[in-house]
Amino acid sequence: MITLAVLIAVGVAPAIARPFVQPLAEACARFEIATPARQAAFLGQCVAETGNLVHTEENLYYSMPERVRQIFSGSVHDLSDAATLCRNPQALASRVYAGRLGNGDEASGDGWRYRGRGLIQLTGRDHYADAGEALGLPYLDQPQLVAEPLHACLTAAWYWHVNKLNVLADSGQVDAITKAVNGAAMLHRDLRRQLTQDALAAMA
Repeated sequence: MITLAVLIAVGVAPAIARPFVQPLAEACARFEIATPARQAAFLGQCVAETGNLVHTEENLYYSMPERVRQIFSGSVHDLSDAATLCRNPQALASRVYAGRLGNGDEASGDGWRYRGRGLIQLTGRDHYADAGEALGLPYLDQPQLVAEPLHACLTAAWYWHVNKLNVLADSGQVDAITKAVNGAAMLHRDLRRQLTQDALAAMA
């Protein structure tokens, strides 16, 4: 069971952890994330994705044009273009997520409205719509809800269920889970493994 003590054991500060204990319990129960192996794998991914549950909303604030160009080269044409998007998260999100994931064009603002939120980032109009329909919640009209503890946990558990990650957790395939959650980049692969092991040890 994911308790306050387990969250603290994987590096979450007590004040940050407390609001997540009950929402995590509800989300795990709803989507059969019920065994120590499943809960440890789930928690390992969520803690890694959010910087110890601190960041439940995508940070799109960049101060260096070179960094913007490096990360978003497919949408940002050159350094001059990148400079106009620095220190302007709304403009950056509207640009880089335009015409993708069910979003409208840049002028629609959908990229900003449906930017990544939750413990496993829900991103794009289509994903907010799908999660809202599945969970019976108004995420399309109120996307900001997904950054709140209850909805951050529910949408993450829903994503976990839809992608059949319990099956991978049952067989200890942490790297395969990381790929399903984070994509081919598999950022912080070793950290996710360690967090999973730490969570499992804390539950023992």
